[in-house]
Amino acid sequence: MSVTKKELIELVAKRANLTNKASKDAVRVLLNGIRDSLKRGEKVVLSGFGTFSMRQRKAKKGRNPKTGETIMIAARKAPGFTPGKSLKKAVK
Repeated sequence: MSVTKKELIELVAKRANLTNKASKDAVRVLLNGIRDSLKRGEKVVLSGFGTFSMRQRKAKKGRNPKTGETIMIAARKAPGFTPGKSLKKAVK
């Protein structure tokens, strides 16, 4: 089971006593802000929740499942999330 973006918007609207439109705008601004900060190479630290950052993935060998051929997967950057102490404790 997972929470969709739509369900998250509805939850924010109910808990913050906002309209669905205002809630949708707030969630969109938050997610776009996190994305834009990561694009600039910045970390996003949300105290009590966690840290979003970009991580460097090393080049590695992979396998084409269709042909079985070994291929090289190029090095790349990928977003990562490290949960904060409070979040870890809350979901235990």
